Amino acid sequence: MSLPPELQSALTRRAFLGRTTQGVGGLALASLLGPAALAAPGPSGALARLPLPQKAKRVIWLSMAGGPSHLETFDPKPKLAAMHGQPMPESFTKGQQLAQLQGQKLTCFGPQHKFAKFGRDQTEICELFPQIGSVLDEICLIRSMTTDAINHDPAHMFMNTGSQIAGRPSMGSWVTYGLGTEAADLPGFVVLTSLGKGGQNQPIAARQWSSGFLPSKHQGVQLRSKGDPVLYLSNPPGVSRDSQGGDVDAIAKLNLHRERFVADPEVATRVAQYEMAFKMQASVPQLMDVKDEDPKTLALYGCQPGDGSFAANCLLARRLAERGVRFIQLYHKDWDHHGGVKDGVALKAAEIDRACMALITDLKRRGLLDSTLIVWAGEFGRTPMSQGNGRDHHNKAMTVWMAGGGIRGGLVHGSTDELGYAAVDKVATVHDLHATMLHQLGVDHDAFRFKFQGLDAKLTGVEPCKVIKDILA
Repeated sequence: MSLPPELQSALTRRAFLGRTTQGVGGLALASLLGPAALAAPGPSGALARLPLPQKAKRVIWLSMAGGPSHLETFDPKPKLAAMHGQPMPESFTKGQQLAQLQGQKLTCFGPQHKFAKFGRDQTEICELFPQIGSVLDEICLIRSMTTDAINHDPAHMFMNTGSQIAGRPSMGSWVTYGLGTEAADLPGFVVLTSLGKGGQNQPIAARQWSSGFLPSKHQGVQLRSKGDPVLYLSNPPGVSRDSQGGDVDAIAKLNLHRERFVADPEVATRVAQYEMAFKMQASVPQLMDVKDEDPKTLALYGCQPGDGSFAANCLLARRLAERGVRFIQLYHKDWDHHGGVKDGVALKAAEIDRACMALITDLKRRGLLDSTLIVWAGEFGRTPMSQGNGRDHHNKAMTVWMAGGGIRGGLVHGSTDELGYAAVDKVATVHDLHATMLHQLGVDHDAFRFKFQGLDAKLTGVEPCKVIKDILA
């Protein structure tokens, strides 16, 4: 049979190798995951059966962009306060990598706010966070987190993808690739951003929620929390939903016809994305319209619908969770306090404190907290040494907290040294955090791989890492 010229040119060596290596890669993944993975795939995810008990069905990741200071948030350091203004002991910093303070005179900079006790165990956190303190018994504080990167973009990449190099799949993409989504008319991975009043608008790049080498349908979809949530959501004048649906069906048939010849998996992704976009024209306005919310719920979050705030995004995160979205990531910017850390953290605390409490409280009363894993994290911590009246980037110590999803509440895991310079007890890495997250979702992080350029790629990388079992309920 003679093929059209455009299809003949599409039957290239690359297409042939692409199709065959996809099959080999799929078999390799199946062999690593065990015989169960050779069964027919589930409704939308690559993992037909989960190798581990699933404690969490979804993730809400609260990303504090800029690098919040652990020393003004969740890690009290009275010794650092006592040494305020004194030279930083060289024994802590000699031979260590610093960001902007490298080679400069290093001076101890005490915590700029007082700490107070909360919860059944009277755990100390900064007094700026009384609302989070009121639900501290639901939260596990990991005070011994570390990361590899010391500057914003690579640190964001590392926290999101497990690699400092762009091009790897984000954790949300890994999760939706493996588990699929329960949402029929919304993306499985949704991203929301907010800025607040500080005005430091650190760049947030779409590569931080990229699908990398995974099928592109697993990339994060950003919804704007102010104005139209998605561009081109409404049909132009003269275009009805029925006529548009006919167009989508016709385009899908043409794409599927082409896919039979070119053997490119991205064609199937394109079909799925057209269909999802069509569904979102109906589902997204319903999602964003919160008129059905109880006024008491709006008061709990302390937000006005559509105001673009972190609080409004937390409310949307709960609504997305209810609708079956698998991975929900909220970015809140303006935590980069090289100067003015005292006022800056106070401003950020006022923006997130009630909203975090409300999200935990709201999910719990709706019976969703046990199956929702909440993670609060920046991309790194800050130095105990001063940078004027602020703090520099720091990768040897930071605090992350988790709640729900089978995590032990009311727990403090690990610690930093007496000055808050480095994690010293039960030290945890970003890869450990990712491994723990996947474990709670029912996935063995070490076996969850994807063949890419002849290598078995993983979210948790190639270096040894561990599930942080002490924090599991």
